[in-house]
Amino acid sequence: MTDVAHRPSLSDPSLYINRELSWLGFNDRVLAQARDERHPLLERVRFVAISETNLDEFFMIRVAGLQQQVASELPNPIPDGMTPEEQLLSIREHTEGFFEERRGILNKEIMPALEEEGIKLVSHSKVRAAERRELRERFVRDILPILTPLAIDPAHPFPHISNLSLNLLVVIEDGNRKVMARIKVPTTIDRFMRLPEGDRGPDGRAEMRFVRVEEVIAANLDELFPGKEIAASYVFQVTRNADFVIEEDEASDLLQAIEDEIEGRWFGQSVRLVVSDEMPQDLREWLAGNLKLGENSVFAAPHPIGLADLEGLTHLDRPDLLYPPLTPRVPAEIRGARSITQAIRNGDILLYHPYDSFAPMVDFVRAAANDPEVLAIKQTLYRVGSNSPIVEALSEARDELTQVAVLVELKARFDEEPNIIWARQLEARGVHVAYGIVGLKTHAKVCLVVRREGSHLRRYVHLGTGNYNPGTARVYTDFSYFTDDPKLAEDGSDLFNYLTGYSEQEEYHELLVAPTTLREGLVRRIEEQTEKARAGEPARITCKTNALTDPQIIELLYEASQAGVRIDLIVRGICCLRPGVEGVSENIRVVSLVGRFLEHARIFAFADGEDEEIFLGSADLMQRNLDRRVETTFPLREQHHREKVRRLLDLQLADTANAWELGPDGDFERLRPKDGEEPLDSQAVLLEEGF
Repeated sequence: MTDVAHRPSLSDPSLYINRELSWLGFNDRVLAQARDERHPLLERVRFVAISETNLDEFFMIRVAGLQQQVASELPNPIPDGMTPEEQLLSIREHTEGFFEERRGILNKEIMPALEEEGIKLVSHSKVRAAERRELRERFVRDILPILTPLAIDPAHPFPHISNLSLNLLVVIEDGNRKVMARIKVPTTIDRFMRLPEGDRGPDGRAEMRFVRVEEVIAANLDELFPGKEIAASYVFQVTRNADFVIEEDEASDLLQAIEDEIEGRWFGQSVRLVVSDEMPQDLREWLAGNLKLGENSVFAAPHPIGLADLEGLTHLDRPDLLYPPLTPRVPAEIRGARSITQAIRNGDILLYHPYDSFAPMVDFVRAAANDPEVLAIKQTLYRVGSNSPIVEALSEARDELTQVAVLVELKARFDEEPNIIWARQLEARGVHVAYGIVGLKTHAKVCLVVRREGSHLRRYVHLGTGNYNPGTARVYTDFSYFTDDPKLAEDGSDLFNYLTGYSEQEEYHELLVAPTTLREGLVRRIEEQTEKARAGEPARITCKTNALTDPQIIELLYEASQAGVRIDLIVRGICCLRPGVEGVSENIRVVSLVGRFLEHARIFAFADGEDEEIFLGSADLMQRNLDRRVETTFPLREQHHREKVRRLLDLQLADTANAWELGPDGDFERLRPKDGEEPLDSQAVLLEEGF
């Protein structure tokens, strides 16, 4: 043990991992799933697409922010001490490594495996002559009419390149000079064009062969530029700043203000240029100059670029290459009850999706909407997806006797547009729609139903860790908790008064609510475990979260570790804490689980055994969640629920199939089973045995 006098200050930058580099490490773990043969082949393809989408959004938001910091020349100190310039250089180096790793996975592993299964991505140059003629006919008939080539010369200024669009830069010989043109690849056409059925394999299946649409366009440029000599064409893609800031206190119409900003997202400042690696250096520099990008913002990658589109291949009719369909369970306490409300009256209900069905949540809202005894329904909506049965039920609930109030968070990044649509639909049906509190996002997951039962009113509450979205509930792990506990119900009412009115509620019976009581509640419980350890008593902290970046929480965990508290952290994504540092964090273990399902639930557990307090909630351990969002975290009041969650935590901490462990150097290493042991896959165990 390091002598106390020689322990580093707990604010020493060396004790903190850079947030952006930690996130890039998480995306590396996502990409690593693409080479894991435990996953079906098309699911491995999906992981490549997910990692690409993740990286796109990272540049659109995080890198854009860093570039703005550099341009502003304003200091922005962060715990790890890296400057914005240093971060951007590290991000570039890491991204180039990511592209190289992805190239190897695709070319050496996934593409050969797909070919063995009769699924081939064929280069246009290797397509048979008869098929090239057919592709040309399809091009003239279905693609040519919607293409708009834009010349670039002194009479035609450089065109706007929309965010993440796929483009061809065409070089044309025009007499003694070369001129440029840009063609946007239309998104109304499948990126991978299906060729006629090929030969049949040993299993009797016909080969599925595909050619990239940009190759088909490039091969038929003479139809677009008749009489011109095409010297070359190259594929490129631009990423733009997609973040925006709404001055809510100055916006007379928040709905309109956000709509305007969404429109502007496609025209934001250029952040990154990705080009096919065959594009000559002089053209890369010319493009970058017109996009006002420096050389460190230009990335060359092998064909194909824009790999988020690989998601399309996962919809092929090959169920044998996908996960088998999931059949979630409906617990006996719900199946055996006449109604969901009766089941709740019989005792609090805890579900863990997707292993437990999300249908009871939908039934809860739908039943309330059609129950003449229900007087009010109040609900928060953050990301609900398309064709939402919950929103439909809320729309139907509105009558002269039922008050329906919905808090729609318009600022849910990349979900602003569907949320605006839902908000307008609900308002058109007479639902009272609120948009929350100025300066705060509402990320809490709460639904409150007020029902007349005899001569009194009873309140039923649903509290969750995930969004009210049946689609993501099939692939995200999250908790649902139903209760009619009077104190939690009163807290729910107070929360909605805070969200929709002018209440300044700052105290709650049971809930920990950000930005008022959650930070203080977590801090107090960490400090209590620290004091117990200092007094020689057993002390333990276990947290499961998507991200851990908050400096105060990290410093308190370091102090708890120094005092002897056993600390286990399951952090899926960003983790700025360094475990295993001598004299500081030797008692802290950090693991990340990345597998079939996205680990999304948040759990905060303090102490051990029967004295253990366990909270579930919507908040990650980040400054934005604790200080700048409305979040709810709720206690598990019943011992059998706490025991179930503790078993879950212990199972996930023992995982040797999906788990990666963080070292003091800031790198995650994949955990492997001991010699002779089978890997323990916590997700597979829960699929087999249930929660």
